[in-house]
Amino acid sequence: MILASLPSPPQGVGNLGPIPIRAYAFVIIIGIIVAVWLGNRRYVERGGAPGTITDIAIWAVPFGIVGGRLYHVLSDWQLYFGDQGAGLAAALRIWDGGLGIWGAVTVGALGAWIGARRAGVALPPVGDAIAPGIALAQAIGRWGNWFNQELFGAPTTLPWGLQIDTVHRPAGYESFETFHPTFLYESAWMVGVALVLIWADRRFKMGHGRVFALYVLLYCTGRVWIESLRIDSANTVLGLRLNIWTSIIVGLGALAYLVISSRLRPGREQIQTSESAEAQGSAQSQGSAESRESADMPAEGPSAGQADASAEDDAQPPSTAGSQP
Repeated sequence: MILASLPSPPQGVGNLGPIPIRAYAFVIIIGIIVAVWLGNRRYVERGGAPGTITDIAIWAVPFGIVGGRLYHVLSDWQLYFGDQGAGLAAALRIWDGGLGIWGAVTVGALGAWIGARRAGVALPPVGDAIAPGIALAQAIGRWGNWFNQELFGAPTTLPWGLQIDTVHRPAGYESFETFHPTFLYESAWMVGVALVLIWADRRFKMGHGRVFALYVLLYCTGRVWIESLRIDSANTVLGLRLNIWTSIIVGLGALAYLVISSRLRPGREQIQTSESAEAQGSAQSQGSAESRESADMPAEGPSAGQADASAEDDAQPPSTAGSQP
């Protein structure tokens, strides 16, 4: 008997006049705005120039969206290109849902690297600054799954079970009414991850990409148990869903980086902006010029010792050898 449950929206699309407003896209945009705002604030607090994160986001965000969609389509290719697949047009309809976080982070990092190169800044401090914002963006973006009634978990009678319309229930689950709201679990988990990252960064003065690595580790940890609750179709390897294996492998890699980096490069690096680099280079050039001028300066006269010796020679009387009394 179900005593209480969470409702699902009847639809995920609204209309502003003739313009359709899709909830999935809307929450993704809100998440991006929050990530850029928080990342820029944290980057400035760490000594970076204002606006740098925004400039980098111009590259990172489009790359991340494309990468996220590519990962989703490639990892679930049968949904689009199988015998009864939805086809290429459906693969391009990103607003229908389907962004793989692994592709979004990987290809988005490539875009961030390009943006950082163009801005003349190092990438690790950027990753450390933006990591909590990415976690919050994921927490916000997961609500798009709620609007689309997708990516929910196994049936449950818990009071926070999620109501799913019959048309959205997987084959074999038509008789069940409520399911685990895995979108809500992941959203809450990522809010907690963001808070832990901010606390750990302030407490331990983390740097050299370790905040970002901790974000990856904590996300992978949560993704393992949340993914195990899901019942949507997915490719499996040795009986485990592909995303579980990916989470384990990537999480172990992040843990190894945390340990090794902490030993090799403890503490936090100083962010060097293009302006400070130019100032430092100018100061070094000026110092080198002054050194050369000092080395080329000619001597201004004999030394004190040489002058005394010359004075003594002038004071001696002429020799009297051979003179007669």
